[in-house]
Amino acid sequence: MDEQQPDPPKKRGRPKKKPGEPKSVYNYSRAELARRETQKKVRAAKKRADKTTQVARDQRNYAQKVQKAAGKVEKALQGKGTATIDVGDLQNLPKSVSDLVGESEVVFQPNPGPQEEFLSSSERDVLYGGAAGGGKSFALLADPLRYCHNPNHRGLLLRRTLDELTELIDKSRQLYTKAFPGAKFRESKSTWHFPSGATIWFTYLDKDKDVTRFQGQAFNWIGIDEITQYPTPYVWDYLRSRLRATDPELQQHLYMRATANPGGVGGWWVKKTYIDGPEPNKPFPAFDVETGKPFVWPPGHEKEGQPLFYRKFVPARLTDNPFLMADGQYEAMLRSLPEVERRRLLEGDWDVAEGAAFPEFSRRRHVVEPFELPTNWPRIRAADYGYASPSCVLWGAIDWDNNIWVYRELYAKHLTAEELADKILEAEQLDPLPHYTVLDSSCWNKTGFGPSIAETMMRAGVRWTPSDRNRLQGKMELHRRLSNDPYTEEPRLRIFATCQNTVKQMAGIPLSKTNSEDVDTKAEDHAYDALRYMVMTRMSGYASIHQQLGAIKNQVHKVQDEVFGY
Repeated sequence: MDEQQPDPPKKRGRPKKKPGEPKSVYNYSRAELARRETQKKVRAAKKRADKTTQVARDQRNYAQKVQKAAGKVEKALQGKGTATIDVGDLQNLPKSVSDLVGESEVVFQPNPGPQEEFLSSSERDVLYGGAAGGGKSFALLADPLRYCHNPNHRGLLLRRTLDELTELIDKSRQLYTKAFPGAKFRESKSTWHFPSGATIWFTYLDKDKDVTRFQGQAFNWIGIDEITQYPTPYVWDYLRSRLRATDPELQQHLYMRATANPGGVGGWWVKKTYIDGPEPNKPFPAFDVETGKPFVWPPGHEKEGQPLFYRKFVPARLTDNPFLMADGQYEAMLRSLPEVERRRLLEGDWDVAEGAAFPEFSRRRHVVEPFELPTNWPRIRAADYGYASPSCVLWGAIDWDNNIWVYRELYAKHLTAEELADKILEAEQLDPLPHYTVLDSSCWNKTGFGPSIAETMMRAGVRWTPSDRNRLQGKMELHRRLSNDPYTEEPRLRIFATCQNTVKQMAGIPLSKTNSEDVDTKAEDHAYDALRYMVMTRMSGYASIHQQLGAIKNQVHKVQDEVFGY
């Protein structure tokens, strides 16, 4: 007798439909069918209403743009000239109107490239700087004109001295009266008054402390021509407190604009604020120059943690100015300048400074993008210790041609010797063992019975040897390594781009005012000192390291039979 097979377990849920079987039909009550049909119609009606509302909103916005643009064109054609007309306005009008305006005199048309980039920037704080002849001053004069149709527009344009301000005013006369017929410059107050009631104040500011005379005043547009003439960021930071407006339109357009050539007494802070690190023509969150911390909205604000505002750097180039490049005379004049001034004004190089200790240093030649180093390149570690001032630790690798590649830096303040040792060990976890390590020899000094800084770090597992403190010879060795090898035509020292403090100090550290053979020890030189210790090590040549390893090998392996060699 066959055993009865147990019934298969029943599956929960709707049974699977067999192939070819018609779709199941469920019977609903009339009330349910009516409810479902009504719900479907309501959803469709709501969707149509939303679409109609959006179309109406778009049409209303477009009509407002056309009305505003048409009003500008009408006033301009009537000779009232109370507003500027840009390409965006003409795009909203019929082609016939655009053709009519196009036949009129063009008061100002920016050059393609940096000038267009600068004038179209929407960031709060923008620097237009670099090579001479890039059209920076004229762009700075044109930028505030776009708001001069608004009677509440208040602009402020500064230069360092009165003579320089006079030159700027003369340039403005060529532009402002054409852009806004009826605009007048009142000499007594050094202010442009426009038919709408808008004003732009041209003034000079010689001393930083005089910036407080703007206390209590408000401007929606602030500009400084040649901002590197100010030795500290104090003026620029204070003027930021004067940037405000009550007009709804102007509240959306609060701008600070500056132009500069590389160098000058304030080149260091301008470079640190706009050039070091951020990519040109890309917005980046504004930060404090002293601490490097970004400005963010405070806790409790709806934008908590977000950047307060953005900055941008627009590099200027002579080649972008077709008027000065036409006959080549201005370019020839710039090429005839001494090397430092030529690199600044012709090439727009921010890395060369007046009285720079290493004028041969170049980001293009000496700074490289990080890459994976061969594990058989000997490694060196060098450090300059500080607590109140920063400590700097550099790691280098030596290739087969005895060139040094600085591939890592540790730059930090307020670290005890033990804490610094811990960070070094953490950084070296995946590195080959360093062949040589060197630390500022003053770290072995003792003022009492306790351990020295060097001893403390060695107890924590980080071993060191004293550095060579010969400052002049160390500087000469850096000059030698920065120059090209006569055989390879390549520099003998390269620095990874991630070592930002080392790159910055090598580019800008100045010569001493009392000893032309040394650097200024009052400048920030901690990365420079660590690099100097590294290149001055007696083990910095691969050949000497190879000899040392070979000697160890010879001591371990002694041939027992001279005939057979084993």
